[in-house]
Amino acid sequence: MNDSVNPEILYIDSDLIIVNKPPGLLSIQDGFDRDLPHLRTILEPEFGKLWIVHRLDKETSGVMILARQAEAHRILNQEFRERQVSKIYHGLITPSPLWHQKEINQPLRVNADRKHRTRIDQGNGKPAHSSFTVEKHFQSGALAIISIKTGITHQIRAHLRALELSLLGDKLYRAGLTDQPFEVERTMLHARTITFLHPTNKEWQQCTANYPQDFRQAYTKLRFTTETDVTI
Repeated sequence: MNDSVNPEILYIDSDLIIVNKPPGLLSIQDGFDRDLPHLRTILEPEFGKLWIVHRLDKETSGVMILARQAEAHRILNQEFRERQVSKIYHGLITPSPLWHQKEINQPLRVNADRKHRTRIDQGNGKPAHSSFTVEKHFQSGALAIISIKTGITHQIRAHLRALELSLLGDKLYRAGLTDQPFEVERTMLHARTITFLHPTNKEWQQCTANYPQDFRQAYTKLRFTTETDVTI
């Protein structure tokens, strides 16, 4: 992964910028090493002051909205709080599920153990709703379309773990599961599409981010990998 890769600009106007964040790039400033590059340090020299509307994990690639005006930031934040924004992720999951579609509505608690994992917690968790649909089944895994109605940290990974599945490349949540078919450098999760109400013209807007190269390569390998292949 290369932290210096510039994000692709998918859309820009006077109120906002939508980018395709590459894997390995921070969404916001790191709390320990404040000199690490992140979206604002890369984009602000060219586009001026920006406001972060939502976040993706460092390893997660895909579509992100940044506001260029304080009022646009306020309106977009409200849309996210009121769950008016549709976020669709694509993930490579393993092993291959026996179902086509699953809904999980289970409360989650962040930092639930010593490894800071998010866990289902009926008593102390926050409401969390995830929808998983298998787009392509393979012998050792699948391409899944994932919709989340809430935004809990590691929500997708925690809900997958409850189904005894993990994202390809996820080392934190796969303990106790069958070995992954092959190793990759990051967790294979991509924020594919976002749909929202534009803060100024009030029209619905949708933006889609193409897969990065490592996701495409992992998809191809998963497609042709069988359970008897040697792990690399």
